[in-house]
Amino acid sequence: MWFCSVCSKSMEPGKTDESVPSLQPGSAEREASRIICLVGATGTGKTAAALTLARHYPVTVINADSRQVYKDVPIITAQPDSGEQSQCPHRLYGFLEMRETISAGRFMDEARRELAACREQGRLGVLVGGTGLYLRALGGGLADIPEVPGEIREEVLRRCAAQGSEILHARLMEVDPEYAVKIHPRDRQRVCRALEVHQASGRPLSWWHAHRRSTQGLDLFIVGLRLDRRELHDRLAQRIGQMLELGAVREIEQAWRICPDREAPGFSGIGCRELLDYCSGATTLDQARDLWLFRTRAYAKRQETWFNNISEVQWVRAGDEQELLRCIARQKLNLS
Repeated sequence: MWFCSVCSKSMEPGKTDESVPSLQPGSAEREASRIICLVGATGTGKTAAALTLARHYPVTVINADSRQVYKDVPIITAQPDSGEQSQCPHRLYGFLEMRETISAGRFMDEARRELAACREQGRLGVLVGGTGLYLRALGGGLADIPEVPGEIREEVLRRCAAQGSEILHARLMEVDPEYAVKIHPRDRQRVCRALEVHQASGRPLSWWHAHRRSTQGLDLFIVGLRLDRRELHDRLAQRIGQMLELGAVREIEQAWRICPDREAPGFSGIGCRELLDYCSGATTLDQARDLWLFRTRAYAKRQETWFNNISEVQWVRAGDEQELLRCIARQKLNLS
């Protein structure tokens, strides 16, 4: 397993400190299943926390956020910028086209490949993100859902295109309320997926999740970052303002030229459709920004609820580097 200790002294690049042990050749292979995960609501500084670890260990950051996989919207989805990514290797960020979909199963396969590469290279893989379903897939397995026939999938997609995802979400509330309350009515991909599974199998998606098959689950050491609600709300408002200053409107316009389809999965992230409405003249920029902030705050609350229900999460205050390192050090993880 891994041992992480606190080091308060600054070090030159390439230098090491005796109080911070390095990964020894072969040690990662011997204890391959212990994975550090940094989770928390959007805006709590998960990337900054990962870079704190990278200053002490040979870290490779592996994305565990379902929206940060889309390459044409890095600003709007708050992907690590070039300066942050230059500090250590980053994987599974911005590798999909807007029309492509990503499931928990595909993420699990991609993440396992990246984690295996980390072990081979003697690096410490750190999962970073707020998509709880992805972490659950890695830690506990996936639902053994029967394959959905193509004609059923196409039928559900046609209904969604004709009626809109919010109408289908109302139908989902009737057949699978347990899952419906967990997703946004405008989350076309998840709404359609839940309805097609129910139609094909006769069972709600929440039932399949409750009866998921066991896989070779990884041993996840989960660290959660937490902020006071008011401080988080202020930070989210500031971040959206910074995204607009960095060119979020230009970014969405360019993404639209590449993929002029509002129902494309890449546009399902919060901020995308709000800016598309502004670009189409349906709203003002102030209205789009206010709605973007409102939905982001609501999403952050849902994330907090999700992670609060995981008893294994070790909570630390966001931005407190020493507390983060002490939290990991208390686990007595051993590199040798």
